[in-house]
Amino acid sequence: MKQISTLAGNQTPSYFVWEVLFTMAIIGLGLLLFALLIGNMQNFLQALGRRRLEMSLRRRDVEQWMSHRRLPEELRRQVRQAERYNWAATRGVNEEMLLENLPEDLQRDIRRHLCKFVKKVRIFALMDEPILDAICERLRQKIYIKGSRILYHGGLVEKMVFIVRGKAESKGEDGIVVPLSEGDVCGEELLTWCLEHSSISKDGRKIRIPGQRLLSNRTVTCLTNIDGWRRRGPRSGRRVTGLRARFFGTRAPLGP
Repeated sequence: MKQISTLAGNQTPSYFVWEVLFTMAIIGLGLLLFALLIGNMQNFLQALGRRRLEMSLRRRDVEQWMSHRRLPEELRRQVRQAERYNWAATRGVNEEMLLENLPEDLQRDIRRHLCKFVKKVRIFALMDEPILDAICERLRQKIYIKGSRILYHGGLVEKMVFIVRGKAESKGEDGIVVPLSEGDVCGEELLTWCLEHSSISKDGRKIRIPGQRLLSNRTVTCLTNIDGWRRRGPRSGRRVTGLRARFFGTRAPLGP
């Protein structure tokens, strides 16, 4: 004990058997813990090295592609910025592939957690959980960088975007600016438009959407980098319209 508790002291070695065994056990335990620490650090550094290698290879491929396509420097800068933010947001993990390997009930619970903001859309808030599950299953993660335009005035509205992280602003024809942040939705007019321009047969199966296209009356610009979920249309509109037909069809008998 004297040898352990003193530092740089001229202590007489102890020949007591139990004290010697205790000292040896402490030394052995220390070496074991040190070896475990070194092993964990090695595994961490190897994993970090693999991630960096994947990121370097990805950047090299992107640079070669941009050089082959002779993109101007401004576009190259935006592509690099988008790649950096996309990598920072996902760490190179393919979320869709990760979810596909999980049990179906766990997939459903995770998607419900990730897509809880879907209920902020009024029509979605009235729907049952199975219908919302079908909608959430078709949402895909989408990254937008600062300065990107999610929608622009006069352009086609072909998607709904749910903002998970980041800030944006919506500027209408009248010049009024509406801030958008986490939990907000842009492009929800696509859903309403699809519902208004659809015809459903009595059995709820036949759905027809005319050839007109919805044009945006506002411009949505990203103020920061945005991490969100996107649902494209008009197939999304057809799907939601069909689900809504099922929704109201199941509730028809409950009316007066």
